[in-house]
Amino acid sequence: MASDDILLEVNDLKVAYGGIQAVKGISFNVKRGELVCLIGANGAGKTTTLKAITGTQPVRDGDIQFLGRGIRGQGAWELVRQGLVMVPEGRGVFARMTIVENLQMGAYVRDDDEVQADVDKVFGIFPRLKERAAQLAGTMSGGEQQMLAMGRALMARPKVLLMDEPSMGLSPIMVDKIFEVVGDIHSRGTTILLVEQNASRALQLANRGYVMESGEITMNGEAKMLLEDPKVRAAYLGE
Repeated sequence: MASDDILLEVNDLKVAYGGIQAVKGISFNVKRGELVCLIGANGAGKTTTLKAITGTQPVRDGDIQFLGRGIRGQGAWELVRQGLVMVPEGRGVFARMTIVENLQMGAYVRDDDEVQADVDKVFGIFPRLKERAAQLAGTMSGGEQQMLAMGRALMARPKVLLMDEPSMGLSPIMVDKIFEVVGDIHSRGTTILLVEQNASRALQLANRGYVMESGEITMNGEAKMLLEDPKVRAAYLGE
C-alpha cells in the first residue's frame, strides 16, 4: 500500500502515569480498509494507547498522525470532527436518554440532513436497538449497551473506528454477536483499530495484529501468522 493509504500512524509513543511508564515507545499503523487488532493481557498498555491517540491521556513523547497530519494534544471532540472516533471500554452510554437520543448524540458534530437516514442504517445493523428505540439506555443489558455504543460511534461517520475491549464482561452468546457485528461493520468499509483481550477472536477477524506486553509491542504481523505462532498460542490462546 502507498503511504497515503495509512490513515493512522503512531511513532515512538510514550505515556507515563507519574513515574510509571505505561507505554514505552511503541510504533504501529492502520491502513485504509484494514481491521487491525492490538492484543495483550490486562495492564499491557492497550487502553492507555487508545486514550493517548484520542487526546484523553497526555503523551510524554512521540508522534501521532491521522490522515497525514499530527494530532498529538488535540481534544477528543476535535478528533471526532476529523473522523477519529472511539467506542470506549465500559460503553459510556447516556443512561437517562433513549436509544434514539443516544444515536443522535453520536451525530452532534454533523450539520447535514442525513442523520435520520444514518439512524435507520444503524437500526439495520442492530435490529435489537430498533425494537427498543424509545427505551432508556440505562435499562438495557450490557450487550445491548455495547451495541448502542458502537451504533452511536458509527453516527459520527468515522474514517477510523477505535474499539476498546468491546467483548469485556459479556455473556458468551453476546460475545459471539458483538464479534459478528464488528466483522459486519468492517465488511461495510469502515477501517477499525480493535483492542481486545480475547486474542483468538480478534485475530480471526483482523487483517493484521500487534501484540503488546508491559507497554511495548513485542510482535506484529499478518493476523493469520500470529494465530499460528506458538508463542502467541501459548501466551494468549491457552495452549
